[in-house]
Amino acid sequence: MSSSTQERSSWSGKWAFILAGAASAVGLGNMWRFPYLAAKYGGGTFILTYLILVFTFGVTLLLLECALGRRTGLSAIGAFRHFGKKFAFIGVLASAVPFIIAPYYSIIGGWVTKYTFAYLTNGPAALADGGKFFTSFISSPVESFVWMAVFMIVVFIIVGLGVGGGIERANLVMMPALIVMAVALVVYIVSMPGAMSGVAYYLIPDMAKFSPELFVSALGQMFYSLSLAMGIMITYGSYLDKKSSLPHSVANIGMFDLGVSILAGLMIVPAAFVAMGSGEAVAAKSGPSLMFVTLPKVFQSMGPQVATVIGFLFFLLVAFAAITSAMSLIETMTSIIMDGKGYSRKKAFTITCIFTFVMGIFINLGFNGLSFFQPLGKGSTILDLFDFVSNSVLMPIVAVLTLVFVGWIVKPKTLIDEIEVSAPFKLQAAWSVMVKYIAPVLVIVIMVAYVGAQFGVFKF
Repeated sequence: MSSSTQERSSWSGKWAFILAGAASAVGLGNMWRFPYLAAKYGGGTFILTYLILVFTFGVTLLLLECALGRRTGLSAIGAFRHFGKKFAFIGVLASAVPFIIAPYYSIIGGWVTKYTFAYLTNGPAALADGGKFFTSFISSPVESFVWMAVFMIVVFIIVGLGVGGGIERANLVMMPALIVMAVALVVYIVSMPGAMSGVAYYLIPDMAKFSPELFVSALGQMFYSLSLAMGIMITYGSYLDKKSSLPHSVANIGMFDLGVSILAGLMIVPAAFVAMGSGEAVAAKSGPSLMFVTLPKVFQSMGPQVATVIGFLFFLLVAFAAITSAMSLIETMTSIIMDGKGYSRKKAFTITCIFTFVMGIFINLGFNGLSFFQPLGKGSTILDLFDFVSNSVLMPIVAVLTLVFVGWIVKPKTLIDEIEVSAPFKLQAAWSVMVKYIAPVLVIVIMVAYVGAQFGVFKF
């Protein structure tokens, strides 16, 4: 028996697993992409489409990955190799994803951490200067690296304390705190004059805006938001006891992810209406420009004292979301090394930390020392390349291979038996159809659309 088997971690119970899965799923994408897409694509129409996709396609893949992990008791490479050495390559591809994402995710986590403190030290006016503050910070040869390191150290300390003593405890504090802060901000913002117009714009469906583009955007957002096809849910499933109901657990993870996404939109879209009288500022920008350029201007318009409090709380909750997602990436990487090499948890964790830090420095150089290297065309960075390879290429490929593997090679019955260990699975027929026929097509749509978008064939 290898040391990795002896030291295999486990959740204290079903709700620890649900909270961990939700904490992994709830991340930066919920905060800076979901509100943008909802504002762009008819508000409630997008939300309704997203909701349907989460509880069909999304929960199907979540259930598959968690059941695969629990059935084998291993992280991604071991889980696939369990059914034959020739299938290990699927696990290798899945395992590559967190190793690519964790370093650049930590860089963005550093940006969020910097802004959280900057609202208290620099003040909201300094941050609402149209992007100069942000640009000078991320291109700094010192400061951007320092804040990346601060973010990484926080994550490393939590994961270093173990699954029970670190990840579970942190999630138990951060996830409820994130929800409470989000609800408090929503209540305050929607009570401001003019905010209800933003609420209506955000929540009331405009069916005229429904389009193939909306559907593909909702599909992609859901896929990337739920921590699918990156080995995380296989690893987290491998820590789950046999008594816990998998369908109930994954439905709750989907609910958490959807709920936080909707709350993020209820903060951001009405705030834009209060500041600018429309949601166009949100609908025009996603990602870092929405988070670090547009929103500070929106908060600043509320007055200096209000902006300080709202800006600090908003970025603190985003920091919590980033930390909990980064924890799942680091834990998955540690588990993969443990299972793959038979190393102790301590040794595997040390390798993970060193790798993440060194790669983080390299990717961060793309904003200063290596800014001349623009791998995806003018204005692109090394971070953009890593994001494109992991999100648009590897993750859809891993998802398709996983679905074909379960649907056509080991057969859905293999995992249905695992799911039914803890509770009857009434939707097994529908789930099998989704795994074998519908989900693979939808994942291929995501890959074609997002790779095409990168090269200007489609626009999202």
